[in-house]
Amino acid sequence: MLLGLVYSIIGLVVLSLAADQFVRGAARLAVVLRMAPIVVGAVVVGFGTSAPEMLVSGVAAANGRLDIGVGNIIGSNVANISLVLGAASFVAVVPVSRSVVRRDAAVSVAAVGIFALLVQGELKRLEGVLLLVALGAWFVLVLRGARTVDREADMDDLSELVGEDPPALGIETLRTVVALALVAGSAYILVEGAERVADALNLSGGFVGYTMVAVGTSAPELVTAVAAARQRETELLVGNLLGSNVFNSLAVGGVISLVGPGPVGDVTLQTLGSLMMVAICVVSWAAMAIGHRVNRIDGLALLGLWVVSIALLAG
Repeated sequence: MLLGLVYSIIGLVVLSLAADQFVRGAARLAVVLRMAPIVVGAVVVGFGTSAPEMLVSGVAAANGRLDIGVGNIIGSNVANISLVLGAASFVAVVPVSRSVVRRDAAVSVAAVGIFALLVQGELKRLEGVLLLVALGAWFVLVLRGARTVDREADMDDLSELVGEDPPALGIETLRTVVALALVAGSAYILVEGAERVADALNLSGGFVGYTMVAVGTSAPELVTAVAAARQRETELLVGNLLGSNVFNSLAVGGVISLVGPGPVGDVTLQTLGSLMMVAICVVSWAAMAIGHRVNRIDGLALLGLWVVSIALLAG
């Protein structure tokens, strides 16, 4: 038990720090390679923020603990839209543009809905392929939509992440590779710790994945969101969180279906957990559409939904 907790804490800390450096290095490297801003923001940064979920869930599925992987995906999606967004709203009101409600939120709800549907029963490799095809279709829509986006506005959006100093190819390549290696290594340690804790406390792997592992893999988003709220730079916050849910559902869901197909061990997570994930995402979408912002009252309600979801799964 104690060793499992030590592994988990070390894995979570290293994962959070390394994931932040990986996203920063990948974005700066993409700028050096002169990728379009929309590609950097939607693809490179989107993939980078979901790298912890992908590696942790992939490792768990490959090791025969598919329930931990599925729990991490469902828990991360719920945490992004309730815990992370709720915490940020306590620091500052988070605006939600009409385009985010109409496009990003709709796509995010569709993505979590598809994953929730396919995860019922047994995950198969064919379903993993379908999820990755859906991800590719989303990429196409994003890139097509980039034609109507102001390039200068995109560059301004990326300036925070990239910084004012011109990135160097060698340094950013080294940063990205080392950070990715640390993310992968800490993912193995975290999964090992989670398995030990689950066995010691007689908890299901799915519940541990939904709670401890999911909060850990969502830590980079939580830190970034709170920092953005403190600086009153929240215009992109909701869109980034919704995009992270798309990656989690389609990319991470596709990966675990390919590397570790089979039945999900935790039936409660598979059914009730999936249902709560979709319900929370739909409720948050409706709230965003009505008020076009997330204030403290909304944030309190979102945090309450997160706590309720944990209590229901624990029961």
